[in-house]
Amino acid sequence: MNILVVKANNRPASEAVSSKMYDTFMENLEGVNVTTFDVFAEDMPYFGQDLFNAFGKASSGEEMTDVEQRILAAKQKAMDALTAADIVVFAFPLWNLTIPAKLQTFVDYVYQAGYAFKYDENGQMVQLMTDKKAIILSARGGIYSTPEAAPMEMAANYMKNVFGGVFGMQIIDEVIIEGHNAMPDQAEAIIADGLEKVKAAAKNLTPVLV
Repeated sequence: MNILVVKANNRPASEAVSSKMYDTFMENLEGVNVTTFDVFAEDMPYFGQDLFNAFGKASSGEEMTDVEQRILAAKQKAMDALTAADIVVFAFPLWNLTIPAKLQTFVDYVYQAGYAFKYDENGQMVQLMTDKKAIILSARGGIYSTPEAAPMEMAANYMKNVFGGVFGMQIIDEVIIEGHNAMPDQAEAIIADGLEKVKAAAKNLTPVLV
């Protein structure tokens, strides 16, 4: 079975907790086939009219511009990576209440009717990725797990709604590290505790893959 790890933070682990979560997860994987898709390292033009122009030109045989060729290739690469994965791991921060734009672009590339979901004859949505599993690893400096703040959190919730809700993947693990910026005197303990949970999430994959 294949594990795809989608890394969505280009800050070094010494400065970014979600990057440290990614490193910790990778260091504790054993005996599995793993691929990293680093959204900051990939050439990923933003989703927009260029893609729709590319679709039209591809079907008509017209010559595409450089950006149209790049976005079509980037979208296909993201979809191929997701298709090949049995388990998808997302490592990302909460930035300004949501996910990094580069991760949003990855989502936009794979969020396609007929690929990740479809509509039946009654107009009801049908999930097409129920055979896949997902793991959420996310960090946020503030505290968003309280009833008052939870509605503002649009990173982990968004990813679960897309990949679990729309696509139908089973979310088998979720590790959230939060509050290390809000409570700097407790930051070291908060991060250490969270990284132990990340280690466990990685090690727990071994029996899943047997």
